[in-house]
Amino acid sequence: MNRQTSAFVAYLLVAPLTLAAGSAQENKLHPSIDNILSAVAANNQPGVAALVKKDGNVFFSKGYGLQKLGAAEKIDSRTNFRLASFTKQFTAMGIMLLVHDRKLHYDESLTEIFPEFPAYGKSITIRNLLNHTSGLPDYEALMEKAEKAKGLLWSPEHQIQDREVLALLKHETTGKFAPGTSWAYSNSGYVVLGVVIAEISGASYGEFLQARIFAPLGMDRTLVYQKGANEITHRAFGNTRAGTSFAESDQSSTSATLGDGGIYSNLEDLSKWDDALGNHTLLSATEMEPALTPVKLANGSQPHWPAEPDDDNLAPGKPVSYGFGWFLDSDKGHARMWHTGSTMGFRTVIQRFTADHLTIVLLSNRSDLDTKNLSEQIANLFFGK
Repeated sequence: MNRQTSAFVAYLLVAPLTLAAGSAQENKLHPSIDNILSAVAANNQPGVAALVKKDGNVFFSKGYGLQKLGAAEKIDSRTNFRLASFTKQFTAMGIMLLVHDRKLHYDESLTEIFPEFPAYGKSITIRNLLNHTSGLPDYEALMEKAEKAKGLLWSPEHQIQDREVLALLKHETTGKFAPGTSWAYSNSGYVVLGVVIAEISGASYGEFLQARIFAPLGMDRTLVYQKGANEITHRAFGNTRAGTSFAESDQSSTSATLGDGGIYSNLEDLSKWDDALGNHTLLSATEMEPALTPVKLANGSQPHWPAEPDDDNLAPGKPVSYGFGWFLDSDKGHARMWHTGSTMGFRTVIQRFTADHLTIVLLSNRSDLDTKNLSEQIANLFFGK
């Protein structure tokens, strides 16, 4: 028997054992993942859709609970959820595509794009907006200030629009800090980035993302939702727990802003997004590098979350690692790029453990689920912890 034949025979002997080992792992992990999720989402309640991918393949995909209270439709892999801040990675990709097109550059300032923007925007760059070092005032705080002076201006029925956010920022004379000198998670920055995409591309934010991201990747059911302009099919409605029951809480006065959280998507489409990131379908590895490089402050130091707690402050006073639309810290020694989303009635998360070739996506239409914690419990099953 020659060496090649011997090797082939050896493979035939070992291959069934390898396949059996893989099947054993799958048989063990599938019920473990199901147990984690079924424990928090009953069939007659709002729930969660879960996607787990390993080595580029769908390992687990399942929906739990109802799309809408009082209706029969169950959550499945095609159910569309409001992504909330999960949207930011798509906004960042839109900006990066404009840089790829040479229509924009990262060190362009706000006043170069919007000449009427006040002087404090002269030193705020696109890069600052992408990595949350701009110091832009928080637009929800500005809404509160405006309503104290003028009475009720916005509601779930009359929601604030992106250009109104930009107008509020234009009425300010200074930011929270000098650009690049500190770090603060900024929804204002990503609303402005959405307006920049429209301003530079000549299309709306939604049209640009549809043409340059969703359509090329076959994300046929993903859309930037704009009330009255389009409709979401197979839609999950958001809910808030009220004691032992739930109340629908799908929209707020800030639900119409786009670049910071306006996308609806589903597991099937987000699997395609994950493939595109892994295969560098939209941008080369070199072009993606800025998005995956943790920001440093102007003095070269690592940024920290602000010391003062608030709704957007996940870890007051602790170090933070952020690129363009992605958090970049590791979890128990496993490198990852991740982002959560949190808005009225919805909680979402994507975790991409790049070195482990493991991706976890959870989309929930209830505000009481800690999707980040749940995704880390699922990750621990793969890491043996």
